[in-house]
Amino acid sequence: MIAVITGASSGIGEATARRLAREPGDVGLVLVARREERLRALADELGAAANVRASIVATDVTDEAAPARIAAHVEQEHGRVDLLVNNAGAAWRASFATGGWENVRRHMALNFDAQVRVTEALLPLLRASAPSAIVNVASTAGRVGRGGTGAYSAAKFAFAGWTDSLHLEEARHGVHVGLVLPGFVATEGFPQKELVGNRKTRWLVSTPEKVADAILDAGPGGRAERYVPRAYWLGAVARIVLPGLTRRVLSGGKLTPATKPGDQSP
Repeated sequence: MIAVITGASSGIGEATARRLAREPGDVGLVLVARREERLRALADELGAAANVRASIVATDVTDEAAPARIAAHVEQEHGRVDLLVNNAGAAWRASFATGGWENVRRHMALNFDAQVRVTEALLPLLRASAPSAIVNVASTAGRVGRGGTGAYSAAKFAFAGWTDSLHLEEARHGVHVGLVLPGFVATEGFPQKELVGNRKTRWLVSTPEKVADAILDAGPGGRAERYVPRAYWLGAVARIVLPGLTRRVLSGGKLTPATKPGDQSP
């Protein structure tokens, strides 16, 4: 398996690289992120296994030239790609009145536009390597919006909608497109100490390793989508079936919205 993982230097991306490195057979990993030192250390560690070949592309995925750089590297190193994991992302909390269009723009640039452009650059290789898969890592915020994170939700809603359409378009070419929607995930950038420290809310928090397992389910495993933790799908259903009640509950809540920290975190 040859896999490309964006946002691979920490959190969900790093956990996904480690999980894929344990897959049977020969594994080729292309690790993409901004932090070159972190990437090199991870690539060296994983590449020590006899069946794993790991290489890096140190780049900001929002850069104009980044998608072409990634595609050229994959073509040169492997000549194919079986799995693309679009994971890079970040959130900057602000109300619309405070953050305005600029906050929406930078969320869209990273959490949506960059993922679309990377996919566009690698799609010919994914089709040529079929059966292959794309996994887009969105967020539960892409199904249910909360106050203070409208810009993040807008990008993730767009990402989820585009994923559904892309699956329908690419299925006939042998490219499966899956969606993973994490809720609260404990990472170095978002330790979720308040939630983890409370027995009543501890269940709300998942780990990067569990998200990595979901990515495999939604990619090579062929699942359409996975929520992590699984119970979060209830919130998405409630948003559709009971929108008024959902708004009332959210307006009275104190929890901050689920964000999926990636390599691009501020």
